[in-house]
Amino acid sequence: MRIRLFLLLFSLLLLSFLLAWPAAGGDSRPLIADITLTGSGGRLLLSAAVKDCFTKEMLEGVHNGIPVTFRFKLRLERHRSWWLNQTVNSLGINHTLSYDPIRRDYQVAFAEYDQPRATRSLAEAERMMAELDRIELARLDKLISGEKYALRIKATLVENTLPLSIHSLIPFYSIWNFETDWRLVEFSY
Repeated sequence: MRIRLFLLLFSLLLLSFLLAWPAAGGDSRPLIADITLTGSGGRLLLSAAVKDCFTKEMLEGVHNGIPVTFRFKLRLERHRSWWLNQTVNSLGINHTLSYDPIRRDYQVAFAEYDQPRATRSLAEAERMMAELDRIELARLDKLISGEKYALRIKATLVENTLPLSIHSLIPFYSIWNFETDWRLVEFSY
């Protein structure tokens, strides 16, 4: 009986060590940070950024002609004590990064803007991709004064479909996948 207990505890300890080991090695998971909600011009606006979202392999793929798309999922809900929460607004916003080797610039296409933006700086392109800037969540006249609200936000890397199943030939394609945890911001209006 003691041997079984010892083996069980040893196995759990070993498993916890193995699960924690990559994090100790410097790998950092992407996360949503710098979340700011503001009321301006009669609108509730969101600004946020994804940290640690680019890998060397992703950028290598972009330079080889594979666009990268981040999808931000946003959900604003009104809290109701004795009933299900009411969804005030739900949004999906895409940012797509591509590289033009002839012009030697990066182009970022935003769902929230009509025109893509171009830059020669990789750092600037990464910043544009990872940031949400003043996204309208709701009109303030639609929110009820004194009520509690919750904003949920998440970012995922959209798996782009390449022609002729080329993605199975690219060795780093499968390790691009990332998804942040849902971030929750609760507030009263």
